[in-house]
Amino acid sequence: MPVGILDGKKILITGVLTDTSIAFGVARVAQEEGAEIILTGAGRGLSITARTAKKLPTLPEVLELDITNQDHIASVRETLKEKWGTVDGALHAIGYAPPSCLGDDFMDCDWEDVSTAIHISTYSFKALADVVVPLMDNGGSIVGLDFDATNSWPAYGWMGVAKAGLESTSRYLARQLGPKNIRVNLIAAGPIKTIAAKSIPEFQQFEDGWNPQSPLGWDVFDTEPVAKSTVALLSDFFPSTTGEMIHVDGGFHSTGA
Repeated sequence: MPVGILDGKKILITGVLTDTSIAFGVARVAQEEGAEIILTGAGRGLSITARTAKKLPTLPEVLELDITNQDHIASVRETLKEKWGTVDGALHAIGYAPPSCLGDDFMDCDWEDVSTAIHISTYSFKALADVVVPLMDNGGSIVGLDFDATNSWPAYGWMGVAKAGLESTSRYLARQLGPKNIRVNLIAAGPIKTIAAKSIPEFQQFEDGWNPQSPLGWDVFDTEPVAKSTVALLSDFFPSTTGEMIHVDGGFHSTGA
């Protein structure tokens, strides 16, 4: 029988909410490629994650992980240690900004809301590393989902700032964890019409403009290109790639107009 590129690997996946989630696509492809996975969910979304998990090829365990809660971080790490012993990879698909942080009035947002966005969308990458790095005895791969923050975007506001922080965090984690043979990379995805996307005012601008300007075209309903690229980074096929942001956006980032 063919062996998948994640055969035998144990992968922790955050961010699955519905079957339109990019993380759900990653979870499905990871299983198809031979991985054993565990999902996490938080708060009111935990029961939704558990229901959505039933749509995967193999039903995975779902653990509660509020990434801002130190007790959850310790508990999930201990559960993974008891169940698996070691972890080979993790997907960071965590992000949130209060409504005041989004929209075209960048100045109309206070620090309390901005700090929430940065805690959940930026610092959480380091917090997820706290969960899995102690269990990566044989090295591993941590991949985060990103939306390229090298430019400003309409209505993206402080979430764009948080994503810029995520990109910097990824580079510093790569620097810190490289000696442990742990790779840290980001996938800068094009816009996908997920539950999270619906919270972004004027998302229609991304939806309407992305495909015509992408050399390869772009389907805002198709998570497959992002999922496959993420799984490749979680595999051993990129052994010397770390601190990188790989665009999976139909080539949009490469065009000037």
